[in-house]
Amino acid sequence: MSTVFTKILQGEIPGRFVYQDDRCAAFLSIAPLQPGHTLVVPRQEIDHWIDLDADLAAWCMKVARRIGRAQMRAFHPRRIGLMIAGMEVPHTHLHVVPIREERDLDFARADSGALPDDLDRAAQALREALEAEPGP
Repeated sequence: MSTVFTKILQGEIPGRFVYQDDRCAAFLSIAPLQPGHTLVVPRQEIDHWIDLDADLAAWCMKVARRIGRAQMRAFHPRRIGLMIAGMEVPHTHLHVVPIREERDLDFARADSGALPDDLDRAAQALREALEAEPGP
């Protein structure tokens, strides 16, 4: 059975993509912890990140680092948080989050009512920052 992330990757469910290649993609969270909260998701549907092939895990981390550098440019946070939790969707995903403090990584504070226009603006700002960021 396909996960919600597989359905997004295959275009069955819309996503605000900021990066795509043949191994993974990055799109904005619909319940962001902070503006620009991005998920890096391998195309291969693997539940637990420790089961990823080492090369794919390294590739996803390279993409996450590129996203993080672009987030610094676009959103000017104090830091970029990176979290691999994977409890809510059984498909490996890296949360790349612009943060000011550690509590910005608390999922209880996610904005489940994020406005589509705000998400669109964040995605566009991140896409523009990624244009200036060298590839993974």
